[in-house]
Amino acid sequence: MTAHQRNLSASIDPVKLDRLAEVAIKVGLQLQPGQDLLLTAPAAAMPLVRRVAEHAYKAGAGLVTPFFSDEELTLARYRYANDASFDRAASWLYEGMAKAFGANTARLAIVGDNPMLLSGEDPVKVARASKANSIAYQPALEKIVNFDTNWNIIAYPNTSWAKQVFPDDAEDVAVAKLADAIFSASRVDQDGAVAAWAQHNAKLRERTEWLNGQRFHALKYSGPGMDLTIGLADGHEWEGGASTAKNGIVCNANIPTEEVFTTPHCRRVSGHVVSSKPLSYQGTLIDNISVKFEEGRIVEAKASRGEEVLKKVLDTDEGARRLGEVALVPHSSPISKSGLLFFNTLFDENAASHIALGQCYSKCFVNGDKLTPQQIAEQGGNKSLIHIDWMIGSAHTDIDGIHADGRSVPVFRKGEWA
Repeated sequence: MTAHQRNLSASIDPVKLDRLAEVAIKVGLQLQPGQDLLLTAPAAAMPLVRRVAEHAYKAGAGLVTPFFSDEELTLARYRYANDASFDRAASWLYEGMAKAFGANTARLAIVGDNPMLLSGEDPVKVARASKANSIAYQPALEKIVNFDTNWNIIAYPNTSWAKQVFPDDAEDVAVAKLADAIFSASRVDQDGAVAAWAQHNAKLRERTEWLNGQRFHALKYSGPGMDLTIGLADGHEWEGGASTAKNGIVCNANIPTEEVFTTPHCRRVSGHVVSSKPLSYQGTLIDNISVKFEEGRIVEAKASRGEEVLKKVLDTDEGARRLGEVALVPHSSPISKSGLLFFNTLFDENAASHIALGQCYSKCFVNGDKLTPQQIAEQGGNKSLIHIDWMIGSAHTDIDGIHADGRSVPVFRKGEWA
């Protein structure tokens, strides 16, 4: 770490940073004695990585293995690598990760890279590299989306990210502001963070239990720019907050989280909808997304900004134009109240109700751990190389649950739980 980086890290409250590491281990992962941990992080997040390792070993971790990324190394590829490089990815690495997850290794991802890092690079190369990486990542991704092991994502206020969120502030001020926003959203800004998460998880559990008791056939959305009906997958199950992985460990996959979510029926979505917040995707800000669904598939797509990138995403594969997730988030969520655009889905998806293009989660089915891929597909689950969340909820959104017999039950009114 350079002297400049050390000075900037001094802008981050060390007590709250330590709490975030503790929550990641005790709440996010509930790491078990003897369990190994594989973590990925930006090199700039080393102060948080060290604290995570300390709490992991105190919890009895077997072995903590970190993998680091670096923004300058990433840019070097786009500026100097030969053209063939952009159709390749380190499949051997992801195969090894899949093997580790299959052997009960926990997975922690620390995010924090500049969300607009690739904004000045060739979008064709960015798209090619992304597709190659998505294909290579499949063995590891399947272990994650199928919830084979306990996993968690947290964030670190990297300087380049902080300057995107607070462009008018000096670097040290921007880092301090983003750190405070992360700590607040992650519920580690006060003493008793682990207990606070237990209370939050209990509230989310109440929501999921009510929704699962209703067994809705579909959700009907109405509001400015939206008239959308999302059919729900046969045998769908709502999840939110803490969940039990196939290895039996209860964990929180995302910190922060304000959502309850399930699997839509990928062939039963109709109507039109517009985005309520911009989507930051691989260096491109995609704004004012407007799409039309017919029989589950997006047949028309527009955006006021980033439309070319949006259309490339939709052409990734057959499943990219269909939904893999639907999530409910009240407009009054703490992240929404902050008024910030984080340029990072981990946070922005928790500011508004949202939908996700692409791959579904098998855990969002009753007895999902026992279903084959074919059974999941038959019940309406979608398959794709991508999983991209984008926000559609606002203070003006109404959502009704529709039963199979046509009965309607209010779920959201004006962006809040009804």
